[in-house]
This record gives sequence, C-alpha cells and structure tokens, in this order.
Amino acid sequence: MSKATQDAQCIVPRHVAIIMDGNNRWAKKLFLPGVAGHKAGVDAVRAVVEVCAEAGVEVLTLFAFSSENWQRPAAEVGALMELFLVALRRESKKLDQNGIRLRIIGDRSRFHPELQAAMQEAEQRTAHHSKFLLQVAANYGGQWDIVQAAQQLARSVQAGELQPDDISAERLQNCLSTASQPLPDLCIRTGGERRISNFLLWQLAYSELYFSSLFWPDFKHQAMRDALADFSSRQRRFGKTSEQVAAEERTPCSNNE
Repeated sequence: MSKATQDAQCIVPRHVAIIMDGNNRWAKKLFLPGVAGHKAGVDAVRAVVEVCAEAGVEVLTLFAFSSENWQRPAAEVGALMELFLVALRRESKKLDQNGIRLRIIGDRSRFHPELQAAMQEAEQRTAHHSKFLLQVAANYGGQWDIVQAAQQLARSVQAGELQPDDISAERLQNCLSTASQPLPDLCIRTGGERRISNFLLWQLAYSELYFSSLFWPDFKHQAMRDALADFSSRQRRFGKTSEQVAAEERTPCSNNE
C-alpha cells in the first residue's frame, strides 16, 4: 500500500497549528550561533509542508515570530528579520509552483516597510491557489488577536451597526485573523516545552495538543507523520460522551514507517 493510500485512510486534521520551538537550543547544542538554528528551521518548514499537503491537511499555521519575541537581543531580531525577508522572496516562488497559498497573520505595522512589501507580494503571488493554505503568524499574539477582534465589534456598536447584546462568540470569532479558516484540530509544539505561549488562544479551545521533545530543526517528515498518526488515534468528544461519538469515528491508522 502506498504512503498516499495509507494517509487517505487516516483521520486527517483539517487545520494544523505548530509552535516551532527549539531553534536556538538546537544551535547551542552544536556550538553554532543562534541564527544557524533559525536557518536550519526553514528545512523543517519545507518537510512539514510536504507531509501536510500530501496527507490532505487544508491549513497549516506556523508560529514564526511572536509579539513577545521583540524582547530578544537586537542582533538576533535583526538576523531573523533578514532571514524572513530572504525566505519570503525565495520560498514564495516554490509555494506558487506547488499550488500553495501563503497568508501572513499578525500586526505588520512594526515590521520594516521593505518586509511588509515582501509579505504583500508573496501573498499576491500565491493568492489564486485554494487547495492548501500555509499561514504564517508573524508579530502575532493570541491576546492581540482577541483585542483587535473586540475593537472591531466595539466600532460596530459605536457606529450603531450592532447592539452590545448582539455580540456573541460567533461574531467575535468571525473578527479574528483566522476567521476564514476552520479552527485548528491539532496544535503541535516542538522543543520539549508544554505550553501554548499566547498562540491562537481563542482558536485552540478544542484543539488536540501534541508535544514533541525534538527541537524544531529536527522535526522533519517522519516526526510530522508521527504527530498526524497520534491525532488519528484520538477520540474528539467536544463535550459529548465517548458512546455518543464512537459511531462517528473511523478506525485509527497505524504508522508502519
């Protein structure tokens, strides 16, 4: 049986979100500068995108740079911005060639105008693709996302378009930066940490969590397949009993590689 056939028999998450952690520690372990870990992490991104696209995942959201990461040493932040700019220009061409749409979420106002322009250009280059969405969270924070959604609703109330009692969870969710996508089914964090660090706080309410001890540069094809196989083995109840959802579940696939 081919790998593609095996994947088709798995319960595949529609939306996978990943906190890419451990680049600095990976570099330190090899006595390399921190930026070397971030560069190596680009290869892991390619591997994970390949596996998710082949498995039938619709949306992959990667936590690339948090709103708290500005607190890191200025030299590291500068190197990250340069790497981001280079990667956008280079990888957007490959994404376009492979039918992958790129979307960037977060507050772009703090980025250099050249980087903002590169983001817009990369998004426009791939905007016509619809099969697979790669969503990159940059200068993103879950609290920021909820606040900006609340501000949108407050402006609607101020303009007389809504009454306060009209505000619901659904309306707020529709104002989040991920409003047009399905909620994440699976959230992965690498690097051995077990927290979500202000990532997609609203959206992850019912996500399955998967923690890997691997540093992000080491999280490649097989590690991603292992995470998908683990997800496939879980029963998602959403407040129901296991008996209520048992009939809706398919048999979990095994990971034979």
